[in-house]
Amino acid sequence: MILRLKKRIQFLNVAVNGRKIPTSGLVLQILHRNDNEPSRVGFTVTKRVGNAVVRNRVKRRLRAVMQEVAKDFSYNGIDMVMIGRKTTFSRPYQAIVKDLVYALRKAGIVLNK
Repeated sequence: MILRLKKRIQFLNVAVNGRKIPTSGLVLQILHRNDNEPSRVGFTVTKRVGNAVVRNRVKRRLRAVMQEVAKDFSYNGIDMVMIGRKTTFSRPYQAIVKDLVYALRKAGIVLNK
């Protein structure tokens, strides 16, 4: 089960204390907590990516990618922030999925696939 990060302090905690893994389609910030609570994920897109319509579309794509990957994800005690890029808007969906899987593996997260 994966919960959501919603408060600014949670996002800042991941940014300051976590690890940053950039890919072509997204940037993943990941923080290993020392507990057995469910994983949490947050999504953010800056104004440099585009107007509100574009930013919302990018966030929806990131949420969909996380839902797809989360089926093979059984890891507790981590916080993640997915940051959308300009390329996320036009990049093929499966390429974004591969970017996320690559970033998770690079962070040491083992997927069940």
